[in-house]
Amino acid sequence: MNLQKLMKQAQAMQAGMAQAQARLSELQFSAEAPGGKVKATADGAGNLVRLSIDPAIVDPEDVEFLEAMVLKTVQDALNGAKEMAEAEMRKMTGGLGFPM
Repeated sequence: MNLQKLMKQAQAMQAGMAQAQARLSELQFSAEAPGGKVKATADGAGNLVRLSIDPAIVDPEDVEFLEAMVLKTVQDALNGAKEMAEAEMRKMTGGLGFPM
């Protein structure tokens, strides 16, 4: 086994993974609560990048409802972005299952 060749392959794979992760950060997944009153968007790197709340649902007497709706929508966006990123990584790595 040629150690130098193996090192070059590892470096190429590392560069490819860095490029893949950069591309993933550009992908976005959006989720919304029923009725579209709360919307959240996350990127492929797992960051929440946008949150929108319709002022019509802001009720100072029922903050728990708004908190629950926001939390659920953000979780849906983050989970969707994670699944999207995992699918993209499987495509890029040929299903080798490298961690992100």
